[in-house]
Order: sequence, then structure tokens, then C-alpha cells
Amino acid sequence: MDIKDRVVVVTGASSGIGAATARAASAAGARLVLAARREDRVRELAVELGSAVAVRCDVTDQVQVAGLAQAALDAFGRIDVLVNNAGQGLQAVVENLALDDFRAVLELNLIAPLAAMQAVLPTMRRQGAGCIVNVSSGTTFADVPGTGGYVASKIALERLTAIARNELVDTGVTVSTMIPFATNTEFLTSIKAGRSEAEEMTAGATFDSPDQVADAILELIRTGDARADLVPVAYGGTR
Repeated sequence: MDIKDRVVVVTGASSGIGAATARAASAAGARLVLAARREDRVRELAVELGSAVAVRCDVTDQVQVAGLAQAALDAFGRIDVLVNNAGQGLQAVVENLALDDFRAVLELNLIAPLAAMQAVLPTMRRQGAGCIVNVSSGTTFADVPGTGGYVASKIALERLTAIARNELVDTGVTVSTMIPFATNTEFLTSIKAGRSEAEEMTAGATFDSPDQVADAILELIRTGDARADLVPVAYGGTR
């Protein structure tokens, strides 16, 4: 899909990969709908980008997600792309994984993207065209101790994405998975639990910039491929 003049909805757009994706899409000529809980940040970004609207949205609230889709239609009359980027980390060994923390991460990393997909798909079906990109994580390529809860949420998202893609064959709607590697964002500071453990695990790692991930997301939108990753070959990826 050529992104020029397309309406692109980005969740988790207040920082990191989401904000970088919004800027890259805007530079390519897209019109943006920016969603995040931190309304002040997305409003500032919308002003910076120009052809953009900001929507305060907690993606774990189905009513707010429906409102996000409606806000996009009210502003631009269509929805061409959804980038499901909002998410949160969790670091704990399985034996000590707090069930409430796990439920919260599943709600944000898996159920919320599903709700957003359901909110935009009727419009995309009517248009006969659309693109959904669900952002996963390179942690799904390995069985690293302490990542079980987070990886479970992202692996489930990957399978949900792949099945949705097959279900939507011949509709003009593509559903794709983007798999970043370690990225320099606020991810570690906003982790649900186990921040110190996560920081220790990633100490000394080389981090990609959010712009690198944003460029990969835009390329995935352009090609409509099933998935893309920024994971080094040494870790099982294609980079």
C-alpha cells in the first residue's frame, strides 16, 4: 500500500516506536490519528505533524477503542492503516510470575490489539482495502529466563495476526507482524514488573533506534508481507 494520503492510526503514539512511526508516516504524506493515554504528548505530536489528530485512548478499554475508530472516521472519513504498537513488558521467572501482572500484560499486549482490529475491520472491509500491523518482539525468538509472561503475550499476538491474515484473504485487507529487536525506547522504564532484572539482562546490548523500526513498519505497510523482523541472524532473525 502506498502510504501517501492514507489515514494511519497508531496506538502507543506518545513515545518510542509509535511516535517514530507517526513521524515517518507523516513525512511520507499520510494523515495520522495518534492514540495514547498521555494526551498531552500526542496533542503536541499532532501539532508538530500538522495533518494529524490526537485521541486520548486507553486501548484496554473497548469503549475508548471504538471511540478511536470513530474519531478517525469523523476526522478523515476512512481508516487505511492500523499500527497496533501499544504494549508493555514484564520480567519474572514463571515460578514467581504474579498472575495479576500476567493478566494485565495479556490485556494490553494481546486483547487490546484484537479490540482495535475489530474496531477498524468493518471500515476496511467496506473500503475493500486496509492494512494492519501488529508489533511483536524479538524476545519471541528465544527462551530467555524471566521473559515467559511477556513472550507468551507476544507469541499469541503473532499467531492471532497470522490467522487473521488468512481469514481476510481476498478482502483487500492485509494483517502483518513487525518484530523489532532491542530498541531504545521507554520500554524498560514502563515495564510492568521486574525492571531491574530487565535492565541487567539488556546491559551492554546494542539498541536500534525507534526510527529504524518505524522505517521497517512503513516498508511492511508498502509490501503487505506477512511479517518482517529486525532480529540479527545470530538470534534466528533475517537481519
